Amino acid sequence: MTAADEPAVLITGCSSGIGRALALEFSGKMHRVLATARDPDDLRQIAGERLRTARLDVTERQSIEAALREIVQWTGRVDILVNNAGYGLIGPLAEVGLDEVRAQLETNLVGLLAVTQAVVPGMVSRRSGRIVNIGSVSGLTTTPFGGAYSASKAAVHMASDALRMELAPFGIEVITVQPGAVGSRFGDNAMAGTESYREGSFYSRVFDAIEARVRLSQSRPTPADRFARELVRVVTGPRPPAVIRMGRGSRILPLLARLPARLRDRLLSKRFGLERLQ
Repeated sequence: MTAADEPAVLITGCSSGIGRALALEFSGKMHRVLATARDPDDLRQIAGERLRTARLDVTERQSIEAALREIVQWTGRVDILVNNAGYGLIGPLAEVGLDEVRAQLETNLVGLLAVTQAVVPGMVSRRSGRIVNIGSVSGLTTTPFGGAYSASKAAVHMASDALRMELAPFGIEVITVQPGAVGSRFGDNAMAGTESYREGSFYSRVFDAIEARVRLSQSRPTPADRFARELVRVVTGPRPPAVIRMGRGSRILPLLARLPARLRDRLLSKRFGLERLQ
């Protein structure tokens, strides 16, 4: 295989966790990868012959256009787009800042669509391409204090379903990944935004439960490199499934989603200490 034959992959959100592991795995499997992040300094250590790095903030149109120009100048195309950029906003919806909710949706949903819209014209012209959208099992069933993040990921799932149907006539496949717990900096980043609930909140008495929700995704997680190895194998196969669930706990929340709503409410309310507020 010559360099020109190697598939070209654009990945967002590669500073840590899933994105970083996917960049390394794809490049190790004879793909040319442009790994991106808001701060390109986070990516210096992973650059190599088949792995280049660039700044890409999914909330900035010019940043998206610059990253796309860079990979097209290098490879001539984008064969696979992995929309991984995102973060978790944790807190009670009755109190969480609305600007924070807007920022959550702007990154996790609107940013995903912005990058997708940027690469679609080239894929349509070639009548081929794969778009891999990283959702979450949290988008299937929410928990107390996870409503904003779960809503953003549920929106990603719905958008992916629509894109899958709309782009299929052009030979473009859309794959939705719904990970369970995968090793990342998710917990550290999410915890930084919860301090305002420690005092002066309706939920101060159960702040330990808010902390528990932050830690939930990093409780004995699947190592990111193992997750990436399996995901790359599946998404580069001849007929990848439309929806992929992987990672520790990726089956539990889908099962909870099938329970009667009142029963599910009681179980999760007890798990996150809400009965202590009565």
